[in-house]
Amino acid sequence: MLTTAVLPISLGILGLVAAFLVYARILQTPAGEGRVKDIADEIHLGAMVFMASEYKRLAVFCVICIVALYASLGGDTAIAFTLGALCSGTAGYIGMYTATKANVRTAVAANTKGAAEALNVAFFGGSIMGLTVASMGLFGIGLLYHFMGDTAHGIEAIEGFAMGGSSVALFSRVGGGIFTKSADVGADLVGKVEAGIPEDDPRNPAVIADNVGDNVGDVAGMGSDIFESYCGAMIASMALAASMSMASLESLGGDRGVLQFMPLALASTGLVCSLLG
Repeated sequence: MLTTAVLPISLGILGLVAAFLVYARILQTPAGEGRVKDIADEIHLGAMVFMASEYKRLAVFCVICIVALYASLGGDTAIAFTLGALCSGTAGYIGMYTATKANVRTAVAANTKGAAEALNVAFFGGSIMGLTVASMGLFGIGLLYHFMGDTAHGIEAIEGFAMGGSSVALFSRVGGGIFTKSADVGADLVGKVEAGIPEDDPRNPAVIADNVGDNVGDVAGMGSDIFESYCGAMIASMALAASMSMASLESLGGDRGVLQFMPLALASTGLVCSLLG
């Protein structure tokens, strides 16, 4: 059964390649000129600066958790935690980077070619985040399943992957949400209430922070949150199969390895269907 773990690993890599090809297609669409491009560049830069600052603090938290896990549950769980945090963080970063590139292209497409083309650009821009989340999850869990084995100890160690993903989701979702709402309220108070500037007017510097916050909370935060749920559901199902009683196991065919691999097989099928669709 371990040899079949190559399937989710391979499909995870294939999904990442597909996400890169979609990103290359997005870059071929016009990004606008003049003030539009300047504002888009400021939003992109702000989002990247926020992510770098957040991930520096997150790294300190993760190192503390890795040391604690190594001391209490062993090296395998610590490795799984590290891989889970890296996969979740990478998915969030890629999603944020591509979203801030697709935003302005969607606006330009809507202005020059209409709603249909804008929907096209927006859909493909958003699909990069989805493909990256699914691919990184499959790749990470498949890799751990391949090297740690389908034993009860191996499955227990793989649970650390979900913990790593959850840690990144906590920082991205909560930290991003706080930044988003702070920027939103600040922009409204200073712009509309004090200065009488309309909402989302580029003359208000806080509008840039507001748009950065929207990307942080709704792209990186949401993506890490989905990654946590996606991987957590697979790992929980694998853990249930690993701890199933012999009586229950026999009623389902008697092959524990098949049941443990089933979540990975279903997720692999889902990714293939998404790529074909």
